[in-house]
Amino acid sequence: MSPVPHPLSDLSVKESNVARDVVLKLHPGTVIDFRAIYLLEPEKEHVLGFLSLEHAGKVVADTPRPVRLAQVKYDVIGGAEPTQYHESVINLALAERIKHTVVGQEHHASLSIFEFERVVECITKSSVFQEKLKTIELPEGFELVVEPWPYGGPDEADGQTRFFQGLCFGRDTRSGNPDSNFYAYPLPFIPVVDARKMEVIRIDQPATGGKGDPLSGASHKTRVLDHCRPAEYVPELVPGGTRRDLKPLAVVQPEGASFAVSETNLVEWQKWRFRVTFNPREGAVLHDIRYDGRDVLYRLSISDMTVPYADPRAPFHRKQAFDFGDGGLGNCVNNLTLGCDCLGVIKYFDGLLTNPNGSAQVSKNVICLHEQDNGINWKHTNWRTGRAVVTRRRELVVQFIITLANYEYVFAFKLDQAAGITVEARATGIVSVVNIDPGKTAPWGNVVSPGTLAQNHQHIFCVRIDPAVDGHRNSLVQEESVPVATDPATNPHGNLYEVRTSVVKTSAGLDLDPFKNRVFKVQNVSSRNPVSGKPVGYKIATPPTQLLLAAPNSVQSNRARFARHHVWVTRYKDDELYAGGRYTLQSRNEVGGLADAAARGDDVDDQDIVVWTVFGLTHNPRVEDWPVMPVEMLQVHITPSDFFTGNPALDVPSGTDSGSKLAGGECCRTSE
Repeated sequence: MSPVPHPLSDLSVKESNVARDVVLKLHPGTVIDFRAIYLLEPEKEHVLGFLSLEHAGKVVADTPRPVRLAQVKYDVIGGAEPTQYHESVINLALAERIKHTVVGQEHHASLSIFEFERVVECITKSSVFQEKLKTIELPEGFELVVEPWPYGGPDEADGQTRFFQGLCFGRDTRSGNPDSNFYAYPLPFIPVVDARKMEVIRIDQPATGGKGDPLSGASHKTRVLDHCRPAEYVPELVPGGTRRDLKPLAVVQPEGASFAVSETNLVEWQKWRFRVTFNPREGAVLHDIRYDGRDVLYRLSISDMTVPYADPRAPFHRKQAFDFGDGGLGNCVNNLTLGCDCLGVIKYFDGLLTNPNGSAQVSKNVICLHEQDNGINWKHTNWRTGRAVVTRRRELVVQFIITLANYEYVFAFKLDQAAGITVEARATGIVSVVNIDPGKTAPWGNVVSPGTLAQNHQHIFCVRIDPAVDGHRNSLVQEESVPVATDPATNPHGNLYEVRTSVVKTSAGLDLDPFKNRVFKVQNVSSRNPVSGKPVGYKIATPPTQLLLAAPNSVQSNRARFARHHVWVTRYKDDELYAGGRYTLQSRNEVGGLADAAARGDDVDDQDIVVWTVFGLTHNPRVEDWPVMPVEMLQVHITPSDFFTGNPALDVPSGTDSGSKLAGGECCRTSE
């Protein structure tokens, strides 16, 4: 077999370092700060030819493969020019640069961990900030904690300067535990750092009042944390300790897993076959997804998300994170732990990140692959004989987790035995909080602990679905179920409803309507179901959640135009992957995102299309979300619709679980 990797596989450490070396040679006499190096996926038309041979079993050692390309993102520092952000594409086989862009000052590169570290150091060493701290008194035993944050949507007066901000807290050190929860003690200072000069240019001082108070101006006392209370969550600090009445619940697979992984990233499970990769912008990505030898999806990923906050007081009007585009989630991905984040027999995949000097860094266990039981798959009882046949719903889960300061997000792709795919997003972690004066409440948030106001906000996600339903020429069909008027001839009893379908002809943003049961189906009009006669298809069921609430002409709304519709359909275009555009950090407008793609008005009927689903959580915090919120879960379901001639899970074995036992003995007795 050829030593050239599969076209849908991540860069190796060697390939990444080749790309680094090419860039270093092209910029002599300068300092290079590398931000990211990862695969630039080959053009789709080139990959499809290779996949056709692969699926036919015709790939041999000398089968041509698409050229391996690396995209390199970096800063060039030195000379008379100010620091510039560059993007290059490197042909790895030739060790040559084939594309180079100096990104204009109107766009900002995504942040990096080393940049955040410099921001924190700059703030803590700032004499201006130290003077500001002298205006308050921290309780005895408390120390300052600075948490770096993106600046958000800049005001016009900010120009194009690259800013970061620091959220400040006090941490009680008296327990001696470094994990004591500092979020319970928010301070009313937000230092702003000019990242190019690396200096604190001002310190914003948000108001700490509540309902009926001015939106600006200081009202806090010198001892600003005295009314706050501890809120610990690590087990050893939880008052009273953890529960003691739980007995072990184990996931046991005595014969091992039912999946197989080969060629580093090829996953085969039941009738599913796909490849999985990791990149620092999207996290886990599934490629070339097939069921029982048939094409289903070419690519599946989490494209983007935005988290706008609803506190109208300056500077919180700017508070809006794009957790994928702003930071490059790879910098925040969790290294998963056996027996904690995933259960059962686990296969882990590593990710490749980039150090500031450009060297490749392997990040261990960033994706976990495992099976799980999700209740009943299908069941029927013959009432005449009393015989019940039941099968369990087993799922194959591809999962990754990111921690972005206070919040955690758990993302999972779940493939089931009935040929369905579920994309799941779970939000947990610690809500973002600010200081509020004693005894006050506010309409833009909820007091979750004395002195601690959790601000209202939204989490809006976008999943990118690149379908290949029995091939790569597909259409998006809108289907509605609507009542039919009573008619003596056609609907005499008024119980009829009509299923109406319409094909989406041009690229557009579309909305759900639960009162019409509006759903969308990807269909292949060239492939007909022999039973129903309808085109084969897959239904995409997006939860009809609330869309972006910010005013239409606000900066919050303009920089997240993708969040204005539930569903988008666009014509496929290579490397068009990000719903919010390529550059979200400090953006004022969404550029090159879904709104621009849809505005092309491309023909999407019986074409190579991409479907984007948008859904979100409007999070008005509860006291029960404190100090760490139970997960809030949202799911998109991608299920076959006239794709098969019957239930594809009919052949799943039924039977009993040998590990299940009757409850009995002491465990079920009530005390007397």
